[in-house]
Amino acid sequence: MENKNTLFGIYYDWWKNIDKFLFSLIVLLFLTGLFFSLVSTSLIASDKLDTNDYQFFFKHLVFILLGIIIIFALSSIKKEQLLKYSSLLFFLSLIFLILVPIIGVEVKGSKRWIDLYFLPRFQPIELVKPFLIIFISLILCSQKFSNIYIKYLCSFIITLGIALLLSLQPDIGQTLLVFFSWSVLIFTSGVSIFLLFFLFSSIILIFFYLIFFVSKFTYIKNRLISFIDSETGTYNFQSDRALESITSGGFFGKGIGEGTLKNRVPEAHTDYIISVISEEFGVIAIILIFLLFLVFIYSVFKKVNFENDETIKLILVGSVSLILMQTIIHIGVNIRLFPTTGMTLPFISYGGSSIISISILSGIILNFTKRNLNQNE
Repeated sequence: MENKNTLFGIYYDWWKNIDKFLFSLIVLLFLTGLFFSLVSTSLIASDKLDTNDYQFFFKHLVFILLGIIIIFALSSIKKEQLLKYSSLLFFLSLIFLILVPIIGVEVKGSKRWIDLYFLPRFQPIELVKPFLIIFISLILCSQKFSNIYIKYLCSFIITLGIALLLSLQPDIGQTLLVFFSWSVLIFTSGVSIFLLFFLFSSIILIFFYLIFFVSKFTYIKNRLISFIDSETGTYNFQSDRALESITSGGFFGKGIGEGTLKNRVPEAHTDYIISVISEEFGVIAIILIFLLFLVFIYSVFKKVNFENDETIKLILVGSVSLILMQTIIHIGVNIRLFPTTGMTLPFISYGGSSIISISILSGIILNFTKRNLNQNE
């Protein structure tokens, strides 16, 4: 029998217990993003550097390889260890988020990134989100407090603190995503529908107060006005070009390299990757990608039905809900269903922070969906 302490033994044990179908879907989504990164960013690099340079593609490849390592590391350890380490990693990521207003890098009026030696322009909120789901799930399922409303209050205070840190950047898109994740977790935990309605109403009122009466959020108000009335403001340029590209691509697209959106809109390979893909490969490609996401999410929810541990259930539901919501927001912005938010598409969009975040979520999902073995170790 193989020694479980050897690298081969660890890999063999991991491969034997992992949900291979879910892992295959994750790899397929990453490879899809890598392919579209090649066809959507090589021209950008060529234009900027006046050479046939594939730096974006190779960076994307490096981040995906790093992501696979993260997935393996998080999905191979014991569940108890993952839960314990996640709490520590949550507080560590929170420290990075707190440092953003102090040492953060400002880009286009927003200070959302910090420069790390090994990862320039890293966005700490992408590290916070996966571990926030675990931390809140641990609070809601904690046996130390019997009063569920105390648990709701503690989880809300933590979420509100993160939202306030995001408001300083400002990043309203991620703020809403964080509140959505928290709402899904407390709803799944069995909160009263009346309490949930009250909390949602309060959040909406606070949101509208901020954007209409706080000068720091004036840009959000302008975006909403521009979104409602396309004749006003200048915030519709990117979304209008994105929608034009989807329309011009038709059902089967113009062909590889024939699209123009990646040359007309800044950061098209991140925030508008769906439009880039649709222009060159058609709406059929978008439908297939969305089906991949739905199959992945359905497969995880199916696993939830067989899970007895309430904490694991909450974490799995919160993780896939976060992926689903971010996907819907990204596609909605691209088809001008929502105002511009700067949201990346999980697995597909270019960007180190985004890939690391989705890799952490994937590792967590694979860990909590792998086979349970009755081993005498």
